[in-house]
Amino acid sequence: MTIVAVLDANVLFPMYLRDTLLRLARTGCFRLHWSNRILDEMTRNLVSGHRMTREGADRLEAKMRATFPEAMVLDWERFEAGMTNDSKDRHVAAAAAAIEASVIVTRNIKDFKSLPSGISAVTPDAFLISLLESHPEEVTDALETQSRGYRRPPATTMELAGWLAETAPEFVARIAEYFAQPKALGSPAP
Repeated sequence: MTIVAVLDANVLFPMYLRDTLLRLARTGCFRLHWSNRILDEMTRNLVSGHRMTREGADRLEAKMRATFPEAMVLDWERFEAGMTNDSKDRHVAAAAAAIEASVIVTRNIKDFKSLPSGISAVTPDAFLISLLESHPEEVTDALETQSRGYRRPPATTMELAGWLAETAPEFVARIAEYFAQPKALGSPAP
């Protein structure tokens, strides 16, 4: 059974975390979802936090929408009044309820203490670990592909893991263990 996850805007701010989550969704490790409001919040905060220009953030949002057209949650507003978690994040819980998601991936767990039955809030670290446990080859292959895609600066898989350590330290520790193991047929570790 595929995990259905709503990504909170705060997991879409850090570039390497966002890239990792999007790549893992593309592999089929999970089905990602968001709402217009979540993407608007991401874009607004990328610009206000001086991480991107308005034009760059708009291009990123447009590319995410085009790459994952099935990710958009519609008609979530009718669920919002029934949510009892922190008021500023009720829209995220409502999006999860609207599509019967099993998980909300967020860096702000405290705002999701009270959720409808069947929905849990998890940190990106815990979420990535669960994906690694259920899809080890897909996750490690995606990380290797992701690291090879960086040109400025170029990166090894372990350098990418280091960049992810701020948002997913336990996941990074597990990835380091995985890549420290000898590869089959004597192929070198990344």
